[in-house]
Amino acid sequence: MISNVIPYIMMDGNAKEAILFYQKVLGAELLNQQTFKEMPENPEFAIPEEAKERISHATLKIGESHLMFSDTFPGQSRTKGDQVTLCINSTDSSFSKKIFESLQQDGEVNMDLQETFFSPAYGIVTDKFGVCFQVYTEEKS
Repeated sequence: MISNVIPYIMMDGNAKEAILFYQKVLGAELLNQQTFKEMPENPEFAIPEEAKERISHATLKIGESHLMFSDTFPGQSRTKGDQVTLCINSTDSSFSKKIFESLQQDGEVNMDLQETFFSPAYGIVTDKFGVCFQVYTEEKS
């Protein structure tokens, strides 16, 4: 079952600046923020020095809504229009898989649905209409 859908904004190294701006202008509350250097180390994927201070994930609360942010890696391409994705939050991995498989029909998988350090089932897919979705499964406490 879907718990909510959250806009996710990809920035090119200026997510911290955008977060501060939205806190000031919209009265947003910073719920969490993590840089790439704060992520668990992965020997198969070293974080480049120039990426370490960039935001890997942050969440703002604006009223009753949330807005998520991340920076790209230096040199990673980002096309205007790809900057905002929709993050579908689910509480069930099998339901996340069903949503992901449905969205990928006639679309394109950007990142396979897989277990990550932050989610039991997470993936990115662009549907047949060109809308990019992150499918995120919340960990059960």
